[in-house]
Order: sequence, then structure tokens, then C-alpha cells
Amino acid sequence: MPLDSYGVLSGTLHSHFRDQPDTQGHWFHVNLEVDAPAGRYRCAVDVDSKESATGVQWKTFTLSASQLDPLPALAAGYHDLSMSSGSGAVDYLRHPAFVDRPGCLFVRRPPAWIQNLLDRLNPPRPWISGSNLDAAGALEPILVPGRPILILGQPFDHGGLGMHNIHQNQGDPYGSQWWPDNGTWQDGATFTRRADGLYDVFLNKFTSQADHTGPDGHPRSESADS
Repeated sequence: MPLDSYGVLSGTLHSHFRDQPDTQGHWFHVNLEVDAPAGRYRCAVDVDSKESATGVQWKTFTLSASQLDPLPALAAGYHDLSMSSGSGAVDYLRHPAFVDRPGCLFVRRPPAWIQNLLDRLNPPRPWISGSNLDAAGALEPILVPGRPILILGQPFDHGGLGMHNIHQNQGDPYGSQWWPDNGTWQDGATFTRRADGLYDVFLNKFTSQADHTGPDGHPRSESADS
């Protein structure tokens, strides 16, 4: 089954802070405080999986507002999203703004000259691996107080308003405690709007999560996509 609930929080970034060693529990988060009409939300961006020596992976890049439609036009506050293409939901492996080469017609690797052209037009954005502190350091430069912010993930209301599961939510391996939560079009993400109208993007996943998934969000081999 996918997540019980999924949506986007639109608001204004107030501040952020890292978990402290004596309060972080089993995972390490960068906590974002976001102001919205219902109050101040705590959005816990998980940047440590404890599943391997490498742990977490991330990407940072910039997108135009049109590439995130319809999210930028939403009023401030939390909005439920349909877990489907076109709703504003994020899928790292399917949304054209986030896959490495949106619109590519090739099933198998194209000839080298075409590949070089594609790389120039749309440079690959490989995942970066590192520690929880490396990942936090990559996220924090886009966390400018006062910026409009969009947070994709799962809402919670225990201990106050908040969002969690702000990371890839598919591709977890069979037998893991997160296998039942696998699903497509339900990935978490952090977007902050710059003064020029562009959005800085932070995507994060765990090394235990697959880069290829089926329609149920469960892992599948790369060869199965060929």
C-alpha cells in the first residue's frame, strides 16, 4: 500500500535547525519551521538512513515555476494531492522535471553522438552520496528565512503541525519495514523560491532504495525496463 496521506505544504520558511545527538532518535533530520495560515509547521527532512555506511543520497538543482505546475499557484497552507501524474505530486523516477532526460524516446542507450547532444541539452544530475552532515550541508544553503517554500511529504499532527516522509517513498527492499509504504507519485521534496522566481530543489533518498520501480513502487531490475 502507498502512504496513508500525501500532499504539499505551501508557506514561508521561518528558520531551520538540525537534530541534536541527544534528541535525534534513530534518524537524523534537518527540521524546517514553516509558517502557514494554520500555524507553524515542523517539517522533518530525513537525511540519514542508518541502513548502510553511505546512508543518504541527494540532488540539488534549479527549476522554473512552470516545471512544478500546479504547485506554485496554490494558496498558502496544506493541500492533499492525488498520487498521480499532473496533480503536483512528485515522483523522482517518473516526473519529467526530475528524471535525468525527460521526453527521451530511446528505450536502449542511444548512439554516442545523440547521447552527447542529450547531455548538453539536459545535463545528467547524478545522486551524490555522503554522510548525514554532508547532506545537511547541501540542503541548508537553500533554506533562506523569508523564502516561499513548498514541502512535499506526509502530514502529521502529533505534538503540533508537521510534515515528514520528506524523501523518496518508493523502492524500499522486500522485507524492510518500509516495503508496505512503497508507491509511485508520493515522493517527498523541498523547493524554495528565489527572488528571481526560480525554485531551488533538494531531493533525497536512501542507498537501500532502488532506482527502478514498478507501478506499485516496489523495486524492479533495470533490465526489466528495457
